[in-house]
Amino acid sequence: MTMKNLLASAAGFAVVLSGTVVSAQSIDELYTAAKAEGMLTTIALPHDWCGYGAVIDGFKAKYPGIEVNELNPDAGSADEIEAIKANKDNTGPQAPDVIDVGLAFGPSSKAEGLLQPYKVSTWDEIPADIKDAEGYWYGDYYGVMSFIVNKDLVDTTPTDWADLKKPEYIGQVALAGDPRASNQAILGVMAAGMSTGAAPGEAAGTAGLEYFKELNASQNFVPVIGKTGTLAQGTTPIVVAWDYNALAWKDTLAGNPPVEIVVPSTGVLAGVYVQGISAFAPHPNAAKLWMEYLYSDEGQTLWLKGYCHPARFNAMAAAGKIPQDLLDALPPAAAYEAAVFPTIDQVNANKTAVTGGWDATVGANVE
Repeated sequence: MTMKNLLASAAGFAVVLSGTVVSAQSIDELYTAAKAEGMLTTIALPHDWCGYGAVIDGFKAKYPGIEVNELNPDAGSADEIEAIKANKDNTGPQAPDVIDVGLAFGPSSKAEGLLQPYKVSTWDEIPADIKDAEGYWYGDYYGVMSFIVNKDLVDTTPTDWADLKKPEYIGQVALAGDPRASNQAILGVMAAGMSTGAAPGEAAGTAGLEYFKELNASQNFVPVIGKTGTLAQGTTPIVVAWDYNALAWKDTLAGNPPVEIVVPSTGVLAGVYVQGISAFAPHPNAAKLWMEYLYSDEGQTLWLKGYCHPARFNAMAAAGKIPQDLLDALPPAAAYEAAVFPTIDQVNANKTAVTGGWDATVGANVE
């Protein structure tokens, strides 16, 4: 697209139709263009994930006239990418405008030409090491891997990965996703591998596969995707999940059954998720307005209410913009002190090892 096409009006505002920065005063123009499109199509956004229910409601309240079309809330990161590929020439409601995927899927999606660049007006407050310099993808929030435990069924709460191998946990341990497609599960495998002393990346991925091979052989592993319902029903009494998901599930369950959430003593892995706009988005302006909302103070605070650490957390904290009660609702700060933030290369190497080796090494068909 030429620079001529990047101009939105004679007033010289940064453009509505481009992959560039929109200045604060041009948000109204962006809203006008998005409202003309009339819809935003999202995918893989469960309402109890990172507080997305409140985020979606907040966006609709702030920008009336834009329908939010929610596709497959329980999809994994790989499913989101496949949805873009499958709908390249489709302007209908099955084509996602935006994606929220694990860190490893950002660079790979850019390399495949599946994303378009866009820098939100708060771009400078997103840490450089979790965003693409050209604006094709950008970190949105992070959490740490944890265990959520149904206390009606599990007497002794496991406190570390090694505990999950004990005979008392036969038929009780599950991942919150399919490790061949779900970023949450793929990184759950790496965290298990890290707990054995393996370095983040391919080594931890390989060690994690061996860990789950042993867990599966002992029948401690349950090949069912863990979620609120399976936890409550007792199908998966112990689920390995991001802390923010576990905390949200605890709120949803409201004590029925009672649950306990533990950040393991070793293999404390922090995972960053990233946003991106489809290169084939049927509603590109609505997509950009959505990104502006997510990275505004309001959007970032809503993610924090959903127990996620938003990308602009440090900048907002320094500016005194984070309510103390939201900080108090998170696990103790000490739980995060040992957290390891793997590099993009390490995340990619782990993803390759886990997705490519799960069937041959573990052999459990998770669904």
